[in-house]
Amino acid sequence: MEGYKFRLQKLLDIRSDKEEESKRLFKEAQLEREGAEQKLNTLKENYNKYRSSESKNLVEQKLKHMYLNALNVSIVEADTILKLKTDKLDERREQLKQRQIERKTVETLKDNQLKAFIKEQDFIEQKTNDEFALYGFLRARERR
Repeated sequence: MEGYKFRLQKLLDIRSDKEEESKRLFKEAQLEREGAEQKLNTLKENYNKYRSSESKNLVEQKLKHMYLNALNVSIVEADTILKLKTDKLDERREQLKQRQIERKTVETLKDNQLKAFIKEQDFIEQKTNDEFALYGFLRARERR
């Protein structure tokens, strides 16, 4: 709107930038969690695959047993990492929500001020139009 200047525009811009940064961090955390989840699923699939296979001799059984133990340890670690990534994702989600609320608060203030400005401009325009109409009416009366 011509003539309207929002005095808190810099604050709105800063909050919008912070929200965009939070969106980026949330997306990163989401990708990290998905990667950790995929790794965990792969480890579980490998564990189930080799657990059900049969070993022919003692050496193969021993190697299979050691491999399954290593997979089991890796699964526990991957599960722990997945929980940490999930917690981080939840934290980023809450941070994003908070930043969206902060931005929307200032945006709502801007919208309300713009509506008030438009209403004031409409009132001034209506007052001017009424004055012109009154002058026109008075001139028309004087001519008679």
